[in-house]
Amino acid sequence: MPAALPNRIPHGSLGYRSHDPRRDDAGHDDPRQRLIVALDVSTAAAAQKIVAAVGDSALTYKVGMQLYTAEGPQVVRDLVASGRRVFLDLKYHDIPNTVGAAVGEAAKLGVSMLTVHAAGSGRMLRAAVEAAQASPELIVLAVTVLTSMDQNDLEKIGIRGTVEDSVVRLATIALANGCQGVVTSAREASTLRAELGHDFAIVTPGVRPAGSSVGDQVRVVTPAEAIGSGASYIVVGRPITDAADPAAEAKAILGQISG
Repeated sequence: MPAALPNRIPHGSLGYRSHDPRRDDAGHDDPRQRLIVALDVSTAAAAQKIVAAVGDSALTYKVGMQLYTAEGPQVVRDLVASGRRVFLDLKYHDIPNTVGAAVGEAAKLGVSMLTVHAAGSGRMLRAAVEAAQASPELIVLAVTVLTSMDQNDLEKIGIRGTVEDSVVRLATIALANGCQGVVTSAREASTLRAELGHDFAIVTPGVRPAGSSVGDQVRVVTPAEAIGSGASYIVVGRPITDAADPAAEAKAILGQISG
């Protein structure tokens, strides 16, 4: 892997009014602070190949259910040890005690960000936040509505109202119970900023550069649209990891979100 990088997102760089997340600790503009590359692969070797290919064009990598299930916590330890920041995207959703225990273990791994489902209740969210205090810089993000879902999907599982209504409701619960941010489509990000302010992070998956395949996502936006809507961070996977030149693709995306 390339030379090690800081394994912590700079304190305060969460999209808060008090700090521009595009800037590094020295105050320089750095769009890499906003980009998270998704390692949606099934082996540690494949993940390491992507990280090496991207090089210093990204600082943070998402480890989700596929890679974590295949390789376990060692892949996270290896990324952290190499100086990468890890966004552990396992979307914990269980009874409060179980989620709290899982978050405690994730904190020991040295991850920088992790996800829980906002629909798990205020008690569950509080348990996650309290457990995360073992690692003061760990950011707990609450997933609102998956970007693969639309209003029809919500109606089928008995949730009334628009997707936007659900996102705002779940984000309000998450922030009230101590979560430092939420995960949602950029299509709802501007509404969240307007209704709930700027003192929390918004992580936006389902981001695709113009002309890219949308895959299994429904509520998709471009990198520039996501940042313009109020997203603090964007998650990009296949457009970078499947590219012939992942570093060049990452740099192209950085160019779209800078300025």
